[in-house]
Amino acid sequence: MLKLENVTVAFGGLLAVSDVSFTLAAQEVMGLVGPNGAGKTTLFNAISGLVRPTSGRLSFLNRDLSRQPIHQRARLGIGRAFQVPQPMHELTVRENLIVAQRFGTGHSNHQKIEEILEITRLGHKAELDAATSLALTEQKALEVGKALATEPKLLLLDEVLAGIETAGKRSFMKTLDEARSRFGVALLMVEHDIETISNTCPRVLVLNFGKVIADGSPDEVFRNPEVIRSYTGGEAA
Repeated sequence: MLKLENVTVAFGGLLAVSDVSFTLAAQEVMGLVGPNGAGKTTLFNAISGLVRPTSGRLSFLNRDLSRQPIHQRARLGIGRAFQVPQPMHELTVRENLIVAQRFGTGHSNHQKIEEILEITRLGHKAELDAATSLALTEQKALEVGKALATEPKLLLLDEVLAGIETAGKRSFMKTLDEARSRFGVALLMVEHDIETISNTCPRVLVLNFGKVIADGSPDEVFRNPEVIRSYTGGEAA
């Protein structure tokens, strides 16, 4: 479904992403990890259209993304949820979802909005102001809900669990798994919590200095000596 071929993103002389290639299948769940500055967010930006690759090719559903603007990528089925929730001020929770849906799809589907409110457990706050009435975990649930409202086939999750305690993370991952099952969406997630990644993602891709250094199951990846060195600077035990 998603295919990257030798994707490189350079800012002046800095290679933020270097010659990255991988594919992601429909409904697949994959974690993207690496030390700070490894290029994870830049890679997400290249996929979603916030930055243009210096070289290489990105395709989604066999369509070249090279010149597709952000809104067109949303229409194709690429959704994204950010680490810092961005509720639209002076709009209710429901209105936030409706605006996101119209941006991403160009139409309204009230049944889908109700499903998203159910999955995110925000139905009881649907008519409240989104910017002032939600706790942090609820704001993050709304951030994911807004991405789901665009009716994505691929959902990019950029550290959406940051700042949530362990029990909250487990509950949130159940929400994501329910959304994946109900809507048939693939998940590509950046997350620093290794336990969460290991318990959630059958496949993990590791970046370091913009390059892919490992791609496999959590057990394979987190035992890889090069991955251990990238995090600790030392050798595997």
